[in-house]
Amino acid sequence: MSISRRSIALLLPLSLAAASAYALSLADLSNQDATGGLKAALEKGSTLAVSKLGAENGFLNNEKVRIPLPKILEQARPLLRMTGKSQQLDDLVVQMNHAAEAAVPMAKPLLLDAVKSMSITDAKNILTGGETSVTDFFRDKTSPKLAVQFLPIVKKVTDRSDLANKYNTAMAMAPKLGVLAKEQSTVEGYVTQRALDGLYTMIGEEEKAIRADPLGAGSKLIGKVFGALK
Repeated sequence: MSISRRSIALLLPLSLAAASAYALSLADLSNQDATGGLKAALEKGSTLAVSKLGAENGFLNNEKVRIPLPKILEQARPLLRMTGKSQQLDDLVVQMNHAAEAAVPMAKPLLLDAVKSMSITDAKNILTGGETSVTDFFRDKTSPKLAVQFLPIVKKVTDRSDLANKYNTAMAMAPKLGVLAKEQSTVEGYVTQRALDGLYTMIGEEEKAIRADPLGAGSKLIGKVFGALK
Protein backbone atom coordinates (compact mmCIF):
# COMPACT_ATOMS: atom_id res chain seq x y z
CA MET A 1 0.00 0.00 0.00
CA SER A 2 1.48 3.35 -1.03
CA ILE A 3 1.47 6.38 1.25
CA SER A 4 0.50 9.72 -0.23
CA ARG A 5 2.54 12.86 0.22
CA ARG A 6 -0.31 14.31 2.24
CA SER A 7 -0.15 11.35 4.66
CA ILE A 8 3.61 11.77 5.02
CA ALA A 9 3.14 15.47 5.69
CA LEU A 10 0.65 14.65 8.44
CA LEU A 11 2.76 11.86 9.99
CA LEU A 12 6.13 13.62 9.96
CA PRO A 13 5.39 16.13 12.74
CA LEU A 14 4.01 13.32 14.88
CA SER A 15 7.11 11.17 14.40
CA LEU A 16 9.41 14.09 15.15
CA ALA A 17 7.45 14.85 18.31
CA ALA A 18 7.73 11.23 19.38
CA ALA A 19 11.48 11.23 18.72
CA SER A 20 11.97 14.42 20.71
CA ALA A 21 10.23 12.83 23.68
CA TYR A 22 13.05 10.29 23.88
CA ALA A 23 15.87 12.73 23.16
CA LEU A 24 17.37 13.71 26.51
CA SER A 25 19.85 16.41 27.30
CA LEU A 26 22.03 16.46 30.40
CA ALA A 27 19.71 19.06 31.92
CA ASP A 28 16.83 16.57 31.72
CA LEU A 29 18.57 14.03 33.93
CA SER A 30 18.12 13.95 37.68
CA ASN A 31 21.22 14.25 39.86
CA GLN A 32 20.59 10.66 40.95
CA ASP A 33 20.54 9.36 37.36
CA ALA A 34 23.53 11.44 36.28
CA THR A 35 25.65 10.38 39.25
CA GLY A 36 24.48 6.76 39.12
CA GLY A 37 25.19 6.45 35.41
CA LEU A 38 28.61 8.00 35.77
CA LYS A 39 29.53 5.77 38.70
CA ALA A 40 28.49 2.71 36.72
CA ALA A 41 30.60 3.88 33.76
CA LEU A 42 33.67 4.61 35.87
CA GLU A 43 33.43 1.30 37.71
CA LYS A 44 33.24 -0.48 34.38
CA GLY A 45 36.05 1.55 32.82
CA SER A 46 38.45 1.30 35.75
CA THR A 47 37.83 -2.43 36.18
CA LEU A 48 38.49 -3.06 32.49
CA ALA A 49 41.65 -0.92 32.56
CA VAL A 50 43.07 -2.81 35.53
CA SER A 51 42.16 -6.13 33.96
CA LYS A 52 43.88 -5.32 30.67
CA LEU A 53 47.05 -3.88 32.23
CA GLY A 54 47.31 -6.61 34.86
CA ALA A 55 47.19 -9.36 32.24
CA GLU A 56 50.37 -11.00 30.96
CA ASN A 57 52.34 -8.40 28.96
CA GLY A 58 49.56 -5.86 29.62
CA PHE A 59 52.08 -3.01 29.55
CA LEU A 60 54.77 -4.50 27.34
CA ASN A 61 52.48 -5.18 24.37
CA ASN A 62 50.53 -1.92 24.57
CA GLU A 63 52.30 0.94 22.79
CA LYS A 64 50.14 3.52 24.59
CA VAL A 65 51.46 2.57 28.03
CA ARG A 66 54.65 0.56 27.38
CA ILE A 67 57.35 1.79 29.75
CA PRO A 68 60.60 2.77 28.02
CA LEU A 69 64.00 3.05 29.65
CA PRO A 70 64.79 6.20 31.61
CA LYS A 71 66.32 8.67 29.14
CA ILE A 72 69.78 8.47 30.67
CA LEU A 73 69.93 4.71 30.18
CA GLU A 74 68.57 4.95 26.63
CA GLN A 75 71.26 7.52 25.83
CA ALA A 76 73.87 5.08 27.14
CA ARG A 77 72.70 2.34 24.76
CA PRO A 78 75.41 2.95 22.08
CA LEU A 79 78.16 2.66 24.71
CA LEU A 80 76.64 -0.46 26.24
CA ARG A 81 76.22 -1.97 22.79
CA MET A 82 79.94 -1.48 22.18
CA THR A 83 80.73 -3.30 25.41
CA GLY A 84 78.30 -6.12 24.64
CA LYS A 85 75.79 -5.15 27.31
CA SER A 86 72.91 -3.88 25.16
CA GLN A 87 70.91 -7.01 25.98
CA GLN A 88 70.85 -5.92 29.62
CA LEU A 89 68.89 -2.84 28.58
CA ASP A 90 66.37 -4.93 26.67
CA ASP A 91 65.99 -7.25 29.66
CA LEU A 92 65.46 -4.29 31.96
CA VAL A 93 62.66 -2.95 29.74
CA VAL A 94 60.88 -6.30 30.03
CA GLN A 95 61.35 -6.39 33.80
CA MET A 96 60.10 -2.82 34.23
CA ASN A 97 56.94 -3.53 32.31
CA HIS A 98 56.34 -6.78 34.17
CA ALA A 99 56.83 -4.87 37.43
CA ALA A 100 54.07 -2.43 36.45
CA GLU A 101 51.89 -5.35 35.38
CA ALA A 102 52.36 -6.96 38.81
CA ALA A 103 51.53 -3.75 40.68
CA VAL A 104 48.47 -2.49 38.84
CA PRO A 105 45.90 -5.00 40.23
CA MET A 106 46.44 -3.30 43.61
CA ALA A 107 44.67 -0.26 42.16
CA LYS A 108 41.22 -1.79 41.80
CA PRO A 109 39.96 -1.39 45.40
CA LEU A 110 41.12 2.22 45.61
CA LEU A 111 39.63 3.12 42.24
CA LEU A 112 36.27 1.61 43.20
CA ASP A 113 36.36 3.41 46.57
CA ALA A 114 36.98 6.69 44.73
CA VAL A 115 33.94 6.05 42.55
CA LYS A 116 31.73 5.20 45.53
CA SER A 117 32.73 8.40 47.31
CA MET A 118 32.03 10.57 44.27
CA SER A 119 29.96 13.68 45.05
CA ILE A 120 27.34 15.30 42.81
CA THR A 121 29.85 18.09 42.17
CA ASP A 122 32.49 15.54 41.12
CA ALA A 123 29.99 13.94 38.75
CA LYS A 124 28.98 17.25 37.24
CA ASN A 125 32.62 18.26 36.69
CA ILE A 126 33.38 14.98 34.93
CA LEU A 127 30.27 14.99 32.74
CA THR A 128 30.76 18.57 31.61
CA GLY A 129 34.56 18.52 31.62
CA GLY A 130 36.94 17.75 28.81
CA GLU A 131 38.53 14.49 27.72
CA THR A 132 40.87 14.43 30.73
CA SER A 133 38.15 14.96 33.36
CA VAL A 134 38.01 11.29 34.37
CA THR A 135 41.80 11.01 34.50
CA ASP A 136 42.01 14.17 36.59
CA PHE A 137 39.40 12.81 39.01
CA PHE A 138 41.18 9.50 39.54
CA ARG A 139 44.62 11.12 39.81
CA ASP A 140 43.38 13.49 42.48
CA LYS A 141 41.62 10.77 44.48
CA THR A 142 44.05 7.86 44.18
CA SER A 143 47.53 8.82 42.92
CA PRO A 144 49.38 9.37 46.25
CA LYS A 145 48.02 6.20 47.87
CA LEU A 146 48.61 4.09 44.77
CA ALA A 147 52.20 5.29 44.50
CA VAL A 148 52.84 4.04 48.04
CA GLN A 149 51.23 0.68 47.28
CA PHE A 150 52.89 0.21 43.89
CA LEU A 151 56.47 1.03 44.91
CA PRO A 152 57.37 -2.07 46.98
CA ILE A 153 55.79 -4.40 44.42
CA VAL A 154 57.70 -2.73 41.59
CA LYS A 155 60.94 -2.74 43.58
CA LYS A 156 60.64 -6.46 44.28
CA VAL A 157 60.73 -7.10 40.52
CA THR A 158 63.28 -4.48 39.44
CA ASP A 159 65.74 -5.45 42.20
CA ARG A 160 66.34 -8.66 40.26
CA SER A 161 68.14 -6.60 37.63
CA ASP A 162 71.83 -5.93 38.20
CA LEU A 163 71.59 -3.01 35.79
CA ALA A 164 68.74 -1.46 37.80
CA ASN A 165 70.83 -1.66 40.97
CA LYS A 166 73.79 -0.03 39.22
CA TYR A 167 71.53 2.72 37.89
CA ASN A 168 70.15 3.41 41.37
CA THR A 169 73.65 3.64 42.83
CA ALA A 170 74.86 5.96 40.07
CA MET A 171 71.80 8.21 40.29
CA ALA A 172 71.70 8.47 44.10
CA MET A 173 73.10 12.03 44.11
CA ALA A 174 71.43 13.29 40.93
CA PRO A 175 68.22 14.76 42.44
CA LYS A 176 70.25 16.63 45.08
CA LEU A 177 72.32 18.18 42.30
CA GLY A 178 69.17 19.14 40.41
CA VAL A 179 70.10 17.23 37.25
CA LEU A 180 67.35 14.61 37.44
CA ALA A 181 63.73 14.52 38.55
CA LYS A 182 63.31 12.72 41.88
CA GLU A 183 61.00 10.03 40.43
CA GLN A 184 63.75 9.06 37.94
CA SER A 185 66.49 8.72 40.55
CA THR A 186 65.57 5.06 41.05
CA VAL A 187 64.25 2.53 38.58
CA GLU A 188 61.42 1.56 40.90
CA GLY A 189 60.36 5.20 41.36
CA TYR A 190 60.41 5.75 37.63
CA VAL A 191 58.40 2.60 36.89
CA THR A 192 55.87 3.38 39.61
CA GLN A 193 55.15 6.80 38.10
CA ARG A 194 54.91 5.39 34.58
CA ALA A 195 52.64 2.59 35.80
CA LEU A 196 50.27 5.18 37.30
CA ASP A 197 50.36 7.22 34.09
CA GLY A 198 49.55 4.10 32.10
CA LEU A 199 46.67 3.19 34.40
CA TYR A 200 45.03 6.60 34.07
CA THR A 201 45.64 6.60 30.33
CA MET A 202 43.79 3.30 29.94
CA ILE A 203 40.92 4.47 32.16
CA GLY A 204 40.64 7.46 29.84
CA GLU A 205 40.58 5.16 26.83
CA GLU A 206 37.75 3.14 28.34
CA GLU A 207 35.82 6.36 29.01
CA LYS A 208 36.24 7.42 25.38
CA ALA A 209 34.85 4.08 24.25
CA ILE A 210 31.79 4.50 26.49
CA ARG A 211 31.21 8.06 25.31
CA ALA A 212 31.47 6.93 21.68
CA ASP A 213 29.00 4.05 22.12
CA PRO A 214 26.95 4.49 25.32
CA LEU A 215 24.43 1.80 24.43
CA GLY A 216 27.24 -0.68 23.84
CA ALA A 217 28.30 -0.35 27.48
CA GLY A 218 25.64 -2.88 28.44
CA SER A 219 23.84 -0.70 30.97
CA LYS A 220 20.62 1.24 30.40
CA LEU A 221 21.65 3.89 32.91
CA ILE A 222 25.08 4.37 31.33
CA GLY A 223 23.40 4.59 27.93
CA LYS A 224 20.89 7.13 29.24
CA VAL A 225 23.50 9.42 30.82
CA PHE A 226 26.18 9.30 28.14
CA GLY A 227 23.60 9.31 25.38
CA ALA A 228 22.43 12.67 26.75
CA LEU A 229 25.93 14.07 26.20
CA LYS A 230 25.85 13.46 22.44
